[in-house]
Amino acid sequence: MPTVSAHVARTLAQHVDHVFGVMGNGNAWFLDDVERSTSTHFTAVRHEAGGVVAADAYYRASGRIAAATVTYGAGFTNTLTALAEAAQARVPLVLLAGDEPTSGPRPWDVDQIALAAAVGARTYTVGRADAAATTVIAIEHSLTYRVPVVLAIPYDVAALEAGPVPDAPEPALPGPLAPAGPFDAAAISDLARALAGAQRPLLLAGRGAWLAGAGETLGELAAATGALTATTALGRGVFPDGRYDLGVAGGFGAEGAMALVREANVAVVLGASLNQFTMRFGDLFSPGTRVVQVDVAPAATHRHVGGFVRGDAALVARALLEELRGLGAAPSGWRESVDVAAARAYETGPADGLASDGRLDPRTVAHRLGALLPDDRVVVSDGGHFIGWANMYWPVASPDRMMMVGTAYQSIGLGFPSVAGAAAARPEDAVVLTTGDGGGLMALADLETAVRTAGGRGVAVVWNDAVYGAEVHVYGRQGLAEEPMRIPETDFAALAAAVGAEGVVVRSLADLDRLASWTSEPVDQRRFLMLDCRVSPTVVAPYQEEILRVNLSR
Repeated sequence: MPTVSAHVARTLAQHVDHVFGVMGNGNAWFLDDVERSTSTHFTAVRHEAGGVVAADAYYRASGRIAAATVTYGAGFTNTLTALAEAAQARVPLVLLAGDEPTSGPRPWDVDQIALAAAVGARTYTVGRADAAATTVIAIEHSLTYRVPVVLAIPYDVAALEAGPVPDAPEPALPGPLAPAGPFDAAAISDLARALAGAQRPLLLAGRGAWLAGAGETLGELAAATGALTATTALGRGVFPDGRYDLGVAGGFGAEGAMALVREANVAVVLGASLNQFTMRFGDLFSPGTRVVQVDVAPAATHRHVGGFVRGDAALVARALLEELRGLGAAPSGWRESVDVAAARAYETGPADGLASDGRLDPRTVAHRLGALLPDDRVVVSDGGHFIGWANMYWPVASPDRMMMVGTAYQSIGLGFPSVAGAAAARPEDAVVLTTGDGGGLMALADLETAVRTAGGRGVAVVWNDAVYGAEVHVYGRQGLAEEPMRIPETDFAALAAAVGAEGVVVRSLADLDRLASWTSEPVDQRRFLMLDCRVSPTVVAPYQEEILRVNLSR
């Protein structure tokens, strides 16, 4: 007879094709049934946080929900940082976890429901009579609200016989949020008139616009208004016509591009939360810019927003197009009047690639890597000072090809397991990790996971500057002791070789030639490539300079 765990496994398998995690006492029965009775693929990671991170990255790269699984107690508590990141980033996933017996906690049990709630995840606990239905409810909740959920199996219930697996209903998911009522209609009409009369219109789109499938419609809207376009870091590539795109708005943006943003007299923000980094701490738009936000949030998310339309980005953009056509509006001509390519150019550092201290300038390295990395790349980024380099110098084709797992919760150390999720989601593409030495050491347990799962499709770039860069730049300048901020230089190339990868220590631009030859080799004949880039800690990313100005002015 199928067990309670089998009910969960087989029901989950109808909606999830990948499970990532670590096996233990609390999930052994569940994983046994996943392996024996379903077509769902299980990928083992080496640290429990890595399972949640991989499931998170899988969703970001594919748009399909995945699951992570861990045991109770220490296995569960090891996931909390990754679970908090998924909650902050609004990423749906299911964490299948063992839990204390229904008879009460044992000495090693903790209140997992309270811990999950503390980081923003709701828990659903299965029973002998309702395991399949509860599994569907958990999936439904996760997808409806775009949040992680915990699906808990009490230890004394996991192996109980539960009879034939019932047919559980499909999750009932809401449709796109449509603007409704006379107030929304008036707001859309007013915004259309503003765009029709704008001399310098700008469209700024974020990840929400991509999730809404708004890219094609936004391209039509940009053409109809003659608008320049820009995106958030997580919305890169959402506009189909890159000729008029200024790139990433905020601290990752080129100075010339951000100067053009400040020239806009009407800016429409679609599917972007306008956090402090996108808004350049309040300096993104000029005071004379009329800023209107379109979002599914209940209200505007920044005080500089002067108008708000609540609704799905694709639906509102389509409504704006129809209004503009009714008005007989003509494109402004602004975007043809400026040199977009020149405006979005970044500094590339010294020609020889060396900073004043003799180590590599990360700008020059990033620029060179952008030309050498495979065109089909999916970039996964850990958190840390270095995050600017990939966002500035490595363009991607669409938002699902750039994942920053950790930045929503301001975490580091989630990079290596992100590779596993992206590799599973996009089995034909190259997966490129960008990480620092601090975060890389923190995530070292899943270096093996990254190498095993991506194989010859994987590249890791470690920005190895022997410091916690953000801390040195923010607190070192304020006179705090720097010794706790420093890291003994680590040989990541050797660490990678120990788990079957090819490691290259990069001390000159010529050392990057190995990447050029690596990309020309057949995928099945090459190994995962680790580029251990010995870069200078003296070069500060522009976005970090913005953070410094804010912190040092307080």
